[in-house]
Amino acid sequence: MIEKTNEEIIGRLDINDIEAILDTELTDPNELSHSVKSGGDTIFTWDYTLTRPPLRKLYEKAKTGQWNGETDLPWETEVDIEKVIKEDQALIGEGIDRSAYIGTPLEKWGDKESLEFGIEGRRWMLSQFLHGEQGALVCTAKIVETVPWYDAKLYASTQVVDEARHVEVFAKYLNEKIGGMYPVNPHLRMLLDDIITDSRWDMTYLGMQIMVEGLALAAFGYMHQLTNEPLLKKLLRYVMSDEARHVAFGVLSLKEVYDDMTDAEIKDRQEFAFEASIRMRDRFLQQEVWEHMGVNPREVIPLFMNDPQRIFFQQMLFAKIVPNCKKLGLLDRNDKWLRQRFEEMGVIQFENHEDTGEEFTKFEI
Repeated sequence: MIEKTNEEIIGRLDINDIEAILDTELTDPNELSHSVKSGGDTIFTWDYTLTRPPLRKLYEKAKTGQWNGETDLPWETEVDIEKVIKEDQALIGEGIDRSAYIGTPLEKWGDKESLEFGIEGRRWMLSQFLHGEQGALVCTAKIVETVPWYDAKLYASTQVVDEARHVEVFAKYLNEKIGGMYPVNPHLRMLLDDIITDSRWDMTYLGMQIMVEGLALAAFGYMHQLTNEPLLKKLLRYVMSDEARHVAFGVLSLKEVYDDMTDAEIKDRQEFAFEASIRMRDRFLQQEVWEHMGVNPREVIPLFMNDPQRIFFQQMLFAKIVPNCKKLGLLDRNDKWLRQRFEEMGVIQFENHEDTGEEFTKFEI
């Protein structure tokens, strides 16, 4: 089996090469659409026998778990974004430690700039949630077309509806409550392109259901704990109830498939999981926010990379991904290849957390 280098998988040898990460061209804010060639055969399934009870159970839960983003959320809530960010920053001690940035533009920042950075960071974060949800909408529609199982087609159809609702509520919150959105981060866009163009149906599952949705579930949970803003808190809680089912759908579907794959086939999936992990990690450097603040990202991000709070947040994002990869048998096949990559990333400590195939009912509303 030919061993690929990091450069062949992610385009650079060092996963922490800041220059290579920042060399990625940002998305044009005036770009209104993005075209990608979608791979894979559309499969009609004439066998309507329900042969996978766990997927049927998930389908039944999806039917009873539907909610209306327009009527079930308190949109009349006034959102004072400055007050919200001040309270959230005070709650966790968030903000810019200017003493660590002597000799950079941040040395002269005051409370005003720190607050603005927090506001823009919130807008940026929710914007990437929004763009990721549209990616999930498109990818799940593809799963309906390409998955060969009747049971899976039924469930995936409910997820298409879920994702449309998520796009709707995040877009409305951004536009009506906190002043608009940021373009899709280029690292997220590259990952979504990779997921949608791969012709193998299980890769769409792996990229979206396990990796993107797994990270989103962890990130939503973190923000839900962080903020006391009632509209956003309820919005995130509703979305999390859907996302847990979505990740469970991936775990339940892929387990039986990956158990029967050869080592070479599994290696492809391990490499893809690693690439997806790096793309998602890279997107959280927020270079768009730094540029909006008039700061050259190259002057501050190398220091920002060592910020303990950023490191904790980055690691926490993999709290769902790592145990789910373990459940699928991806960690230790091929001489523990993916385990070693997660160790290098500093996220292997989550491997024994409960996988989402078991815990999704805890998120029900």
